[in-house]
Amino acid sequence: MTAPADTTAISHLITRYAELVDTGDLAGVNALFAEGAFTGRGGTVHGRDGGVERMLRETVILYEDGTPRTHHVTTNIAIDVDEPADTATARSYVTVFQAAPGFPLQPVAAGRYRDRFARRDGQWRFAERQVDIHLVGDVSHHLRG
Repeated sequence: MTAPADTTAISHLITRYAELVDTGDLAGVNALFAEGAFTGRGGTVHGRDGGVERMLRETVILYEDGTPRTHHVTTNIAIDVDEPADTATARSYVTVFQAAPGFPLQPVAAGRYRDRFARRDGQWRFAERQVDIHLVGDVSHHLRG
């Protein structure tokens, strides 16, 4: 049986990602993937070489307050833990809201996260996040190009 502490720790990683992105802490996002990979439309990048932070800095628009003026809402989180293997997987939905100068609050993207985690030295860490955004609104104030 999965310990509640394991699912709580994994849930905290999932929600920490949203908090770090929304506060513009892209180095912090990269640190979440220090031993993992992030896969999105642009391909796979790795945290160990700063690839996650670099990808975010190249694609996400940051405003004068240092944030992307977004709010990532992660829901429908389902976590499966393999205790003997010290691994876990999770599935969740994400909806990204944004409000920026001259751009009223609105959803700009929605999709799914598929995550893999590994437990090392008693700590859960991201091993991989796959992002599948399948509903896209006006991202002209959120993403470059």
